[in-house]
Amino acid sequence: MHQRTSEENASFDWLVSGAGCAGLSLLVRLIERGKFKDKKILLVDKELKNKHDRTWCFWEVGEGTFEPIVYKRWKDLWFHSYYLSKSLELQPYQYKLIRGIDFYNYCLDIIQQQPNITFLQAPVEKVFSNKEEGTGVVAGGKVYKSQYVFNSILFQKPQLKQHQYWLLQHFKGWVIETASDVFDAQSGTLMDFRTSQSEGATFFYVLPFAPNKALVEYTLFSKEILQPEAYQSALKNYLKETWKLEDYKVLEEEWGVIPMTNASFPTVNGNIVHLGTAGGQTKASSGYTFQFIQKQTAAIVGSLVSKGHPFTGDLNGRRFHFYDSVLLHILHHRTLPGDVIFSHLFQKNKAGQVFRFLDNDTSLPQELRIISTLPTMPFLKAAVVRSLPF
Repeated sequence: MHQRTSEENASFDWLVSGAGCAGLSLLVRLIERGKFKDKKILLVDKELKNKHDRTWCFWEVGEGTFEPIVYKRWKDLWFHSYYLSKSLELQPYQYKLIRGIDFYNYCLDIIQQQPNITFLQAPVEKVFSNKEEGTGVVAGGKVYKSQYVFNSILFQKPQLKQHQYWLLQHFKGWVIETASDVFDAQSGTLMDFRTSQSEGATFFYVLPFAPNKALVEYTLFSKEILQPEAYQSALKNYLKETWKLEDYKVLEEEWGVIPMTNASFPTVNGNIVHLGTAGGQTKASSGYTFQFIQKQTAAIVGSLVSKGHPFTGDLNGRRFHFYDSVLLHILHHRTLPGDVIFSHLFQKNKAGQVFRFLDNDTSLPQELRIISTLPTMPFLKAAVVRSLPF
C-alpha cells in the first residue's frame, strides 16, 4: 500500500470508503484469499488510524480471523440486576476484546504490503453510482471512480417510517488502575443493571485485564445522549458504591454512540455495497457489530470468488429483523424496563443460547423457546404492531 499523490490516475477497480472496522476487515479478507492481486484498490479515510479510539467486544466459538490481536478473553461472565445475580454459562463461547489501535495496526501492516492497494487520506464527501456519472466517490473535492465502491460511512440518519425507531446506545468507558488487587482477571461482568433506569435501559460492564486493571463502561439505550458530566458522575458512583473504589487512576477514556434502529439500511445502491453500520450490520436490539461485520465481509469475498460480484443479499433474515423491531418497540415506548427484559433472558436461558440467538444463528423452534421465557403481554402487544414475516 502506498500514499496517493495527485499525479496518480483517479480510476480504480475497487474503492473502499472508510478505514474503520468494516473497510479494513474487508481488505484483510480479500488479501487472505490471494486472488485479487490484479485489482487496483483505493482506500479512503480522513484519518490515518494511528490512535486508540475504541474497543470491540464480541463472543466467539474457537478462533477467528483476528485472533492474533485479541487483547483479552474471558470464559466466565456475570450478570447483575436488582432481580438477578448469575454466573453465566458461556460454553462453547468465549468473550473477547480487541483494542482499536491493535486492530488498525494489524490490518494496516497487512495492507501496506500490497502494492495494488493505495491509501488516500481525505474526507469522503459523497459516494455515487448511476448511469450518468458511473460509480465512485468524491473525496477531498476530487472524483475517484471504480467498478465497485465498498462504503462504511453513514452519511445521514435514514428517514424513519411508521413503527421504525431510532435509539442510541451511548457509552463512556474508563480503563482504570487500582493501587491494590481488586478484580478477578478471569471473570468479567457482561451487564450490571444495578443503577438508575430513569434514562432508559442502563448498565455497566466491567472487563478486567489484570487484578488491578479493568475497563469499566457506562452504557445506556435511550433517545438522547447525556451531558458529559453525567457519564463521569455515574462511573465514579458505580466504582465507589459497587466496588468500594475511590483510589484509582484513569489510564484511558473512550466514548461512543451507536444507532439502534430497525430502519432500513440498503446494502446495495447500484454498484455501491454498504458495509458495517451503514449496511445494516449493527444488531438493532443489542448494538453489537463486530461479528456481523465479519460475516458480511466474509460473504462478500466469497461472492467475489464464486460469482465474480460482491452482492450477497440479506444475510440476517426477516425473522430476526422482526424480533429486533419488537424489542425496539418496547424499549422506545418503555413498556417494560430493559433490566427486567435481560434479567428474564439470562435467568431462564444459558448464555450460550442467548448469544446464538443474538447472532441470528438459531432455528425457529430455538427462538420460540427463548421468546417464551420473556414476559408475555408486553412482547405480544409489541408483536401485534408488527406483521409477522413468516
